[in-house]
Amino acid sequence: MQLFHSPTSPFVRKVMVVLHETGQLPAVELLPASGHPLASQNMPTAHNPLGKVPTLLRDDGPAIYDSRVICRFLDARADGTLYPEAGIWESLTLEATADGIMDAAVLMMYEIRCRPEEMRVEDWGEAQWQKIVRALDALETHWMDHLATARLDIGQIATGCALAYLDFRLGNRDWRGDRPALAGWCAEFTQRPSMQATIPVG
Repeated sequence: MQLFHSPTSPFVRKVMVVLHETGQLPAVELLPASGHPLASQNMPTAHNPLGKVPTLLRDDGPAIYDSRVICRFLDARADGTLYPEAGIWESLTLEATADGIMDAAVLMMYEIRCRPEEMRVEDWGEAQWQKIVRALDALETHWMDHLATARLDIGQIATGCALAYLDFRLGNRDWRGDRPALAGWCAEFTQRPSMQATIPVG
């Protein structure tokens, strides 16, 4: 298999963590891909019409894309346990919440990187941050029992990658603030070998 890969993408990192956790990293060749909507020449548009990473080329079928699809495929391929039948809707909803944090944070970065300063819309960027704030509050208020369970699932992986991306790209924003439980969980989760092995650089 081949994975179109950018080390700074939180969605790629989620896939990489799953590869580590399921022992499948040796089965995948990493293909560098980087860009954004205004510079897609180095993105896998021939395999993914959306021109996004991650995109996975399989040995026995067409390319698949979107980190949620790839992660579920990899877990099934390894007969893994990241999508437990008991509590599956909670795991998937937590993953969707974390992916929403990543989406909003990436859009904030695009606003900075893709638009000239005189064309940036501050209110739009703040609206994205407010999505993140609401999601973080929900994690602190409603999801700590799920996050703190000893059984690893895709919701925990996605949340760990989302929080780490905030530190990586939006470190000037204090997301921990009044969220001590979430901050404590993140500090512990990011010590997992799979998270340490996928720390972004750049």
